Amino acid sequence: MLPSLRTRATWPNLVDEFLNGDIFPLFFDVEPRRNLPAVNITESKEEYRIDVAAPGLNKEDFKVTLENNVLTVSSEKEEKQDESDEKVMRKEFIYCTFSRSFSLPQTVNAEKIRADHKDGILQIVIPKRDEAKEKPSREIKIS
Repeated sequence: MLPSLRTRATWPNLVDEFLNGDIFPLFFDVEPRRNLPAVNITESKEEYRIDVAAPGLNKEDFKVTLENNVLTVSSEKEEKQDESDEKVMRKEFIYCTFSRSFSLPQTVNAEKIRADHKDGILQIVIPKRDEAKEKPSREIKIS
């Protein structure tokens, strides 16, 4: 007979959440990584492409840097909204800050990396070096 495996109940335990986890999401229903924009990374025969979805940000809000084969996409934006009347002054500050880093393979052509921004999507195109690109198959004659 196979031994049985006992597991704890799957019901959430508030004591465990308080002692072992971050209690902030329990009260405010906030995910800790919610401030990071969504990223799609694709590879073709010629290049890699990173699409960063950041609606509401303009191209001037982004900073893209490359250092030691690490590509970093960051943004720091502050918006101020003022509403005033004769008796009440209200001021709201909105800060949006994020930074994402990507380790690039040695096979990329770092000198030809380019970035474009359109419709809330920052697209970074990272070309491959010629020696890293897929070569078409060829037939080898047997002598």
